[in-house]
Amino acid sequence: MQLYNKLSAEERRELIRAAGKERLTISFYQYAQIIDPQLFRNYLFVAFDTFEVLGRIYVAHEGINAQLSVPADRFNEFKDFLDGIYFLENVRLNIAREHDNESFLKLKVKVRHKIVADGLEDDTFDVTNKGQHVDAQKFNELISDPDTILVDMRNHYESEIGHFENAWTPDVDTFRESLPIIEEEIKEHKKDKKLVMYCTGGIRCEKASAYYKHRGFEEVYQLEGGIIEYHRQVTEQGLENKFKGKNFVFDARLSEKIGEEIISNCHQCGKPCDAHTNCANDGCHLLFIQCDDCKTAFENTCSAECHEVIQLPIEEQKKRRAGQYNSNKIFKKGRSEKLVYKQ
Repeated sequence: MQLYNKLSAEERRELIRAAGKERLTISFYQYAQIIDPQLFRNYLFVAFDTFEVLGRIYVAHEGINAQLSVPADRFNEFKDFLDGIYFLENVRLNIAREHDNESFLKLKVKVRHKIVADGLEDDTFDVTNKGQHVDAQKFNELISDPDTILVDMRNHYESEIGHFENAWTPDVDTFRESLPIIEEEIKEHKKDKKLVMYCTGGIRCEKASAYYKHRGFEEVYQLEGGIIEYHRQVTEQGLENKFKGKNFVFDARLSEKIGEEIISNCHQCGKPCDAHTNCANDGCHLLFIQCDDCKTAFENTCSAECHEVIQLPIEEQKKRRAGQYNSNKIFKKGRSEKLVYKQ
């Protein structure tokens, strides 16, 4: 029985192109009590592989978090399978507004300690005792209220290219870093303000809203389905779109256009730009914003240093990066000394 992906990204890319099928990019999550995450993980891998699912799925004792793609003609089968799992019946599936058949190239189902790394050691709060979910229309009403504190629960590199009007966008690298910072900043308003939160698809707000209720905040709200679902509702219902710029997404697309504005700049020359890329030097792989002119001049690298590296023979490049590990430093684009404009 195959329980792990055996094909390289390039081999899978060729298969996707040869198949010629439209694929849907989907995300979903659910907090639930999973007794044996490893057993559930193996069960999912076998089933998802059968449905030709590709993507990144995390399973933990506290639930499941999934970003994936599935052939459009197998979506109903896939949905029926999920509905057959008691805690995933009718789970919200956030379907991307902009599709890319190559948004994912491998199937990875992993067991994690938590489905969202929060850094919390406090297990005294009930993660299911969450804040009130609101739809796009109610959300627009709430964020127009002067008694509302609107908080972006995403990281700096996400909010930099797009966020809601008048939102507080904490300058943080990780979700776990944001929780205490936000609480400290607004702790005086636990009783007299409405705390309204949003994130990409809702999973971070789900946990954060339960945590802040546990910490004494009385009126806690979260945007149901996150920015992805908000975009769908404002488009289909003709509502005012209060989101400016792009929504960062965690697949090969890197972003979806939500608003018409470009609110960020190229990290190398400062020209208005909201296109993320990863440095072509695999020993760096820094995530940063790069305009077309700089992409041409630097050949998709973040600096003159990395540009020099990619001119070297491949074997020499491999030798230089041997033993190195980028970790989450690739996301620290706003802090990298390599990026001229940001400095």
